[in-house]
Amino acid sequence: MAKAKELGYDTSSTFVLSEVGSRLTLDRPKLNQVRQWVRDKQVDAVIVYVLDRLSGDPVHTIILEDELERSGVQLISVTEDIDSSDLGKLVSYIRGYAAKLEVEKIRERTMRGARMRASQSKIPIGGTGKLYGYTYLPGKGVGEGVRYINEPQAKWVKQIFHWFVNDGLSRVRLTNKLRGLGIPTPSGKGRWYASSVWKILKNPAYIGETYVFTQTYGEPKTRLSKGTKTRKTGVIKKPREEWVEIPGATPAIIDKGLFEAAQAQLRRNRERAKRNTKHQYLLSGHIRCSKCYRNYWGYVKMVKWGGEYHPKRYYCCSGNFKMVSPPRCGSRSLPADKNEALTWQQVEELISQPRVVLAELERKRTEVNDKSFPEEELGQVNRRLKALDREQDQLLQWALKGFPEENVIRENEKINRQRAELKQRGVELETRMEQAKQAEVDIEGIERFCALVRQDLRDFTFEDKRQALEALQLEIWVDGDTITLLGSIPIIEGDIASTRH
Repeated sequence: MAKAKELGYDTSSTFVLSEVGSRLTLDRPKLNQVRQWVRDKQVDAVIVYVLDRLSGDPVHTIILEDELERSGVQLISVTEDIDSSDLGKLVSYIRGYAAKLEVEKIRERTMRGARMRASQSKIPIGGTGKLYGYTYLPGKGVGEGVRYINEPQAKWVKQIFHWFVNDGLSRVRLTNKLRGLGIPTPSGKGRWYASSVWKILKNPAYIGETYVFTQTYGEPKTRLSKGTKTRKTGVIKKPREEWVEIPGATPAIIDKGLFEAAQAQLRRNRERAKRNTKHQYLLSGHIRCSKCYRNYWGYVKMVKWGGEYHPKRYYCCSGNFKMVSPPRCGSRSLPADKNEALTWQQVEELISQPRVVLAELERKRTEVNDKSFPEEELGQVNRRLKALDREQDQLLQWALKGFPEENVIRENEKINRQRAELKQRGVELETRMEQAKQAEVDIEGIERFCALVRQDLRDFTFEDKRQALEALQLEIWVDGDTITLLGSIPIIEGDIASTRH
């Protein structure tokens, strides 16, 4: 700024830019803005404090100098003279090359320090210590540089593995469940995504195994803009033998057996994915057995008619497979064609009726605006808690006066149980009141849903139907000859208005 004033240039803040990032790329937002100003003839000079701040790559520096020179824009450095002669350009190149070497040295020293830190059973600095379910304690001292279990988050890590392995929820349905319950995300903001759930399910840190230096970077498979020369941002997984383990850096939250079961389930899901399957199963991941609570799997059976064998698709409870459960479930298989047609018919009848959406919306609005009932009940809960305190004080007096000990203990346990139940109910009521205060109608979501309703549902592709079933969080429960469909219509973000049919 002082240099610009000294030379008599306009020092409007509009043309003052600063950015933080690598100097080894030309694709930088603020630098791109400067180059656009130059092309639009909006500036007379570009002033930098030192030339290598413009770019850390000497080749890039020469490219930028040539661009400015062709546009008649002067390049000025506060701390050094810039000579536009061939000799000056050579000197600039040498300076820029030295700056690039310094960057490489810093990178090498950083990596060496990270490996030294890992050898001391401490997680390398740089954000790798942060992980959902844990609190990372930075530092170099005793007990520092490692993770400690964060109990509130660890509870949900255990629940995610339980839902995935034992309840058979898909990653998408797991994500919707976490959103619906309002569980804070790993970052503490935004919303849950299936990719976040996948990262939790795949991370061996949750069984106490901490690995670093597991990946490197190379040219990405695709670029957002063709021809753009940027840093190597494509993630490349290193061979397992090159990983470095840090023993004792992360305590286990789940046991190894549960983690391995989750990995096996991920592999099965991948094998059954549409890209690896010859036959499509519309209801895959949505059918559950009411008898053993396991998922139904799609399979093909050769059926004979017309003197020839033909493949026919079925859904079968996984509890009937010996590899899953030695005692067979016994639930019958379902013909895929018939049940898929009946299910989609029911879905069409639901989502083609906008009045269902509007009725649920009106009900939720009424529920949000009516806060009197939970407030009244919360007052009753608090009054009952105070009464229990008085009863416990009275019980203490009885004990001091020689009242039978076993009666005192029994009555005290009864009071404690009532207090725990009341406190839990109080938390539920407070949460409900808080949600009511924060509840807002998701107008855009309703508009998207209504746009979907207006489409011709009979023209839906297989993928369109799958997305509709996921959006409705459809559950199909099979109990003998009875099939029950459960689903929900998303009305308010973080709050689900359920519609059962």
